[in-house]
Amino acid sequence: MNSVPLHQEMTRTKKNIRSFSLDEIKSALTEMGEKSFRAKQIYEWLWQKNVGSFEEMSNLGKSLREQLDEHFLIERIELKDKQISSDKTIKCAFTTYDKRVVEGVLIPTRSRTTACISSQVGCSLACKFCATGRLKLMRNLTAGEMVDQVAYLKNEAESRYNTPLTNIVYMGMGEPLLNYKEMLRSVELISEGLGMSPKRITVSTAGIAKMIKKLGDDKVKFHLALSLHAANDKKRDQIMEINESNNLEALRESLVYFHERTGTRVTFEYIIFKDFNDGIEDAKALADFAKCVPCKINIIEYNPIDDGEFQQADEKKVDDFAYFLETKNLIVNVRRSRGKDIDAACGQLANKNKAIKKDERALK
Repeated sequence: MNSVPLHQEMTRTKKNIRSFSLDEIKSALTEMGEKSFRAKQIYEWLWQKNVGSFEEMSNLGKSLREQLDEHFLIERIELKDKQISSDKTIKCAFTTYDKRVVEGVLIPTRSRTTACISSQVGCSLACKFCATGRLKLMRNLTAGEMVDQVAYLKNEAESRYNTPLTNIVYMGMGEPLLNYKEMLRSVELISEGLGMSPKRITVSTAGIAKMIKKLGDDKVKFHLALSLHAANDKKRDQIMEINESNNLEALRESLVYFHERTGTRVTFEYIIFKDFNDGIEDAKALADFAKCVPCKINIIEYNPIDDGEFQQADEKKVDDFAYFLETKNLIVNVRRSRGKDIDAACGQLANKNKAIKKDERALK
């Protein structure tokens, strides 16, 4: 006797229509004996209006809606939990169709409102300062699951704070360049469906040289940020395992290649840790590395995680560090933490989310 519930068995025979390109939807409609121009209408319902059922597609005939429902399903993430910080930062935990949990953050400031989204469930890179790095990689997110995070956070910005979403950063859980195809497709869908210019989107990587070069070959229009955090190999090896296979020289070469092909300025992210990478010698090393391409540098206040071995650098040392870089004619921003009281700050995602930790334990 089949132990799988009937509704699950039926669902497995259907394909997620949100995994289809516009051309693929056209082909599917032709096979169904329908007019291919309907594909654009369906696409708009899926990505511009973000509907959750075919029944909501009101400009399609009943017969077509029934056929779509027979052959396809619409898989979307759902809100599981929401926390609002005293500084108005909002952290959302979302559940996927397979009951995994990922987090996205809305960060409103005076000058911009940013959605920080995840690209993977968990992460495989194990950076020592990052809460997500303590999880195993469970799977890549689909393009639709990334778009869903943006759509929800965009709605929060508009409905709760009466402000438009101005920026998107792929800086949540996971390494975007290890989910390359779906990440690129999500950027395309965000640009087309939500009307967000790629120039308002930043993809952050821990540093995978060959994929940075691929971004250059693909001539992407969005911005690239490199999570550097140390500008000498010995120190970077200590905190980021990825540096052992993608050292600074390899990254330097890939960044030059990327800039030559895109003309885009690179952002270096530098989390500053007390008595580890906060000295003037560290600043000199960073200034030297940063000369390889036109860039700006974001110095990021460290946010402690449970049982973490690092501490936040002293404010004066942070200011001295930034001042030294400015004397070298570098563009420098010091990013103060936001959302710390709800573990929504940089490096803290998944720090205290019980659902995520339960999800991780189930795999052991």
